[in-house]
Amino acid sequence: MKNQTVICTYRVRPDREESFQALLADHWSTLHDLGLVTDSKPIIFRSVDNPPTYVEIFTWVEGGFDQAHEHPDVLAIWEPMEYLLEKREGLPRWEFPHYVPWEPTDR
Repeated sequence: MKNQTVICTYRVRPDREESFQALLADHWSTLHDLGLVTDSKPIIFRSVDNPPTYVEIFTWVEGGFDQAHEHPDVLAIWEPMEYLLEKREGLPRWEFPHYVPWEPTDR
């Protein structure tokens, strides 16, 4: 399957935001150094309101997502990150929907 863009949503525990930021700061660069994502740097947003929610958008190279789930350097970020997040308003701690470009056909 071709490259896929992921829109990651992280619902951060208010008392763990600083620790989360430290992990997020290394997230994309780790993926990139391992050749798992494209060269396009991620776009990262933080919610205006509290408790904090972060959104990170980047693109996996073909097969990068599957490889990431097996690489110890990536797991060293993902595993501790999970404990810094919380379920909120019936939503999971984090979400990772994947997307591919779509263009409407001429009508």
